[in-house]
Amino acid sequence: MSEEHRPLRSVLATDCGSTTTKAILIELVDGVYRQTWRGEAPTTVEAPFEDVTRGVLNAAQEVAELSGRTLVAEDGSGIITPANGNVGVDAYISTSSAGGGLQVVVGGVVRSMTAESAMRAALGAGAIVMDTFATNDKRPAHEQIERIRQLRPDMILLAGGIDGGTVKHVVALAERIAAARPRTRLGGGFNLPIIYAGNIDVREAIEELLGGLSDLSIVDNLRPLMEAENLEPARDCIHHLFMEHVMAQAPGYDKLMTWADAPIMPTPGAVGRIMQTIARNKKINVLGVDIGGATTDVFSVFDGIFNRTVSANLGMSYSVSNVLAEAGLPAILRWVPLEINEKQLRNRIGNKMIRPTTIPQTLRELKIEQAIAREALRLAFIQHREFAVGLKGVQKQRTIADAFRQSGDDSLVQMMKLDLIVGSGGVLSHAPRRVQSMRMMIDAYAPEGVTELAVDSIFMMPHLGVLSTVNEQAATEVFDRDCIVYLGTVVAPVGSPAAGKPALEVSLTLPDGSTVSETLTDMELRRYPVGVGEHATATLAPLASHLDVGAGPGKKWTGKLRGGVVGLVIDTRGRPIVIPEDAAVRVPLLQKWVAALEEYPDELTDGGVS
Repeated sequence: MSEEHRPLRSVLATDCGSTTTKAILIELVDGVYRQTWRGEAPTTVEAPFEDVTRGVLNAAQEVAELSGRTLVAEDGSGIITPANGNVGVDAYISTSSAGGGLQVVVGGVVRSMTAESAMRAALGAGAIVMDTFATNDKRPAHEQIERIRQLRPDMILLAGGIDGGTVKHVVALAERIAAARPRTRLGGGFNLPIIYAGNIDVREAIEELLGGLSDLSIVDNLRPLMEAENLEPARDCIHHLFMEHVMAQAPGYDKLMTWADAPIMPTPGAVGRIMQTIARNKKINVLGVDIGGATTDVFSVFDGIFNRTVSANLGMSYSVSNVLAEAGLPAILRWVPLEINEKQLRNRIGNKMIRPTTIPQTLRELKIEQAIAREALRLAFIQHREFAVGLKGVQKQRTIADAFRQSGDDSLVQMMKLDLIVGSGGVLSHAPRRVQSMRMMIDAYAPEGVTELAVDSIFMMPHLGVLSTVNEQAATEVFDRDCIVYLGTVVAPVGSPAAGKPALEVSLTLPDGSTVSETLTDMELRRYPVGVGEHATATLAPLASHLDVGAGPGKKWTGKLRGGVVGLVIDTRGRPIVIPEDAAVRVPLLQKWVAALEEYPDELTDGGVS
């Protein structure tokens, strides 16, 4: 559908999740695109309905009843398009993660090189990477064959070898796939889609080995040279096969595809798309996170280069015990602003795992849950930084050294260059007070210099990601006006201030014209009232030659700081943030920070039973 020829005045967008289908109506209001109404209904991809369109129509009907606009055809045959007055919409679009999302197995010759590039391509397309296999991954061939046979992915992405490079190792990988004779997850007698994106010299052998037992697609090598990546052809092919095979086989999706005016996208792929759109249009570096019950997705766009990782073992309900196992009790305890022993904390985490859908019932439980969330966010971010290794020279160029060395210093994610952090997922989007969301992200990510923070109000980013493929202006306007809740800006000097010594001289002119001049010592959090759409003019002078607010070590920073629903937060705790281990020192310090930011109601600071 070409929007250049006809103005797009109304769009219905749905996101078919594993449990809930969410619908939003976007309309042109007074010359500006706005999200006007929303509805949701249970997803109906599984028995007894086994038709995803039932849930879509139910969610759309809720939007119709709220908006007074007729959206669903009387006979239930679909969404009415194009619009005619108050009947129908100009476009219908959708994303989906129902049925477990897009599940891919990737392979490459060397785990830290071509296999890693294949993983980057799959993750960027919105896939869940079920396993990565390589000739050097320490598993014998028979174990790899059995693993591929057991997994039943939606597709396999096979890379390996630079153009003109190794042949026998790539053939060996293909032989293992052939021996496994993998079947599709959704069954139906279809051949499993396999994408080959490796050494062009092996294409004939790949065709011979895999052509007969799979639906084979051959695309450009995603690692044509040792120092170069070319991920787009593989990503585009994954999207195409997602539509052609995965969606076509899933119950009701063949019908849904005929309704949609743009290709249905995997939900994480759509979130990545809107992140890239915003970063490009605003010319900023963006970090985003979606923390769920079982997994945490992290997205980043730095200098135009997009990366996505999935921490499949880090979440706030089903995977909460994994957070405990990976972080350790002391790491979680350091964020709990109340007296609690390790046994009590362990029991609370165990209760959450047993009853994953419960939410905190007391303030005490809320504080503990938000402490766990900090560690889940932090650990997922560490994994992302290690994966998102910076490309040297030009975009999509990587040196041999980078392929083998994956330390945080080599990461593309450099916090001093970061402009905006966007959080989503229940624990962030639905925190009782927005300041709690802001504090969780500050503690987990330890932003450096000057950084804006925001949350996705109702997890609208997937809808906007697919909308950006139809009308980028509409997606951008709704993102700014309705999707994102700007929390404010955090200022954090990099370096470790001397204990008890002055760290930062702060001079602010607030929106009401009043001024603030004060000196902050180390280990302080301070909040200033700067509202949504407002700015404070600031002069920030480090009081130690090694402290850096963004202008360089020891140098004064002057500029405007954007406000939000929380306001401006100045953090002089140093980078990295070091929390005292002694509970007698730690707990009063945490309580001091809670009070400074007004995170919790005063009269209930120790509410709930122990």
